[in-house]
Amino acid sequence: MTHRRKQLLALLIVCGAMTAACGSEHSPDLARQGDRLAACPASPNCVSSRATDNRHHIDPLAGGDDPVAVFAQLERLLSARVDTLITEKQPGYLRVVFHTIFFKDDGEFLLDEKRGVIDMRSASRVGYWDFGKNRRRLEEIRAALQERSAGR
Repeated sequence: MTHRRKQLLALLIVCGAMTAACGSEHSPDLARQGDRLAACPASPNCVSSRATDNRHHIDPLAGGDDPVAVFAQLERLLSARVDTLITEKQPGYLRVVFHTIFFKDDGEFLLDEKRGVIDMRSASRVGYWDFGKNRRRLEEIRAALQERSAGR
C-alpha cells in the first residue's frame, strides 16, 4: 500500500469515527431536579436561561398572561420542527433532541408559572465549540413562538 493510500485510509477512519461520535444516540443525563435545569459545562457550546454568566446566559421565554397556554404553543411548535424530536414530555417540561446534519444537541424547556417564564437550555452532545448554533436555534424558536402568540 502506498503512503498516499495509507493517509487516505487513515483519514477515512478518523472521519468515520468522528461521524459516529457526532451522531451518538447516547443522550446525557441532564440532571433536571425539580425547578432546575442542568448547569452548562465550562465549554461555550451550551446556553441556559438559568446560567448566571454572560457566555452561557440566554433570556427565558416570556409566558405572557397565560404561561401554560404559551407552553402548549411551544410544544406544538417544537413538534412541527423537522430538526426536533421531543423525547420526554411531562407537565410543564419538555426534553428534546435537535438534529443538524452530523450533530445532535439536547434541549430542555421548563415552565415556571411563578415567574411567568419558560426556562430553556440547549447544549451540544460532543465537541467544544458550537459556533453559536444552540443560541441561534433557541432565538429562532423564541421568534417563532412570539409570532404565533401575536397571531392568536
